[in-house]
Amino acid sequence: MGEGPAGRDSTGERGSVLVIVMVTLLFAVFALVAFMEKASVDLLVEQREALTRRLRMEACSALEVALGVLEDFREVGNGLHSAAEGWTDPLGFVGYLPSDGRVVELVFNDESGKISLPHANVRVLTNLFLNWGILKPEAETLADALLGWMKPNHVYTSPVQPAYDTGAIPFEAPGRSIKSFHELAAIEKVREIFYDTDGRPNDYWRRFVESVSLLDFPKPNINGARADTLAALGLYDESQQRNLGDFFRGSGNFRNAGPGFFQNSTEASRISGPTGDAAAFGSTISALRITVKVREGRSEFRMSVVVAPPNGATTVQALATRPKIVAGASSTNPLTPNGPDSKLPSAPPAAAVAAGQKTAAARNLKYPYTLLEIRENDEIPVEPPAPPADSLF
Repeated sequence: MGEGPAGRDSTGERGSVLVIVMVTLLFAVFALVAFMEKASVDLLVEQREALTRRLRMEACSALEVALGVLEDFREVGNGLHSAAEGWTDPLGFVGYLPSDGRVVELVFNDESGKISLPHANVRVLTNLFLNWGILKPEAETLADALLGWMKPNHVYTSPVQPAYDTGAIPFEAPGRSIKSFHELAAIEKVREIFYDTDGRPNDYWRRFVESVSLLDFPKPNINGARADTLAALGLYDESQQRNLGDFFRGSGNFRNAGPGFFQNSTEASRISGPTGDAAAFGSTISALRITVKVREGRSEFRMSVVVAPPNGATTVQALATRPKIVAGASSTNPLTPNGPDSKLPSAPPAAAVAAGQKTAAARNLKYPYTLLEIRENDEIPVEPPAPPADSLF
């Protein structure tokens, strides 16, 4: 009689143990699946990083080959002038072969065909905005606001009178040319014209980015000049711009001659006519953007590099801060290395400086180009501006 209940109790205990084991196995399965998913993601990330490293090496190799070919053309032609010189396929020129299964493409864009913002004055900026169809009073105000942001001690001549230091977050205009186009959102009047009501860049912002370079070079290259550059800087009208574009592309009246370029900017007058300011342009490339694309199967690596030849473009070097003298403080600039309150080491003697320069010169590789910018993959805009119709790039 006692075995029945005992048997039932034993069976119940075995059932409870079985449930616990099943629950434990279930949790173990969930944990194993989660671990496998995480491990697969980690392996995928490692695989992509390894593939990116390999494709980056291929891109750098192709870039070095391209720069070597460009240097040969630069030395022979006394500077790079235009893609019409025949250097747009440098890899094919030397018979470069990428690794098996990979495809390498190069795209060139003359950055010095734009207006150099550090050298732009009120006349050039006003002409640029007038060329966009903006009314003259508003164009002058827009140019005045931009120069007020970029030039120290600028005296405003238009109704705009920015008060950056009294805003919700007070700040001071940097007094140097902008280093990023995102700075435009902080400039009064410019923010009103270049951004929509939701604070997003509009077509004016995009056209400004396509027409203006943040790099510092004295004169744009007329052989790669955008239409806005020709209009704002050279005062060329639409007919002159069209004639120059046909000459550069080898189309229209110049289709039998093929793509052309000018060895000297003054030669442009025989194509454009006597009007226009050809002296505002140079005829060689000061900054060249090279986009390298490497594909292997469905994987792609992109690298965008801006290079400058000797004596070419530079980046904006001026600082956006100015030391202020505090009342009662020493009149000696605390940032001066030899000041009495300075904790910085004193300047080395001239002999030591000369010796250091001589040692540095001995180690100089004499690399022909200066790398002004390097971007990879996601850092590159998904849809870069299309090259203008009057350019060969």
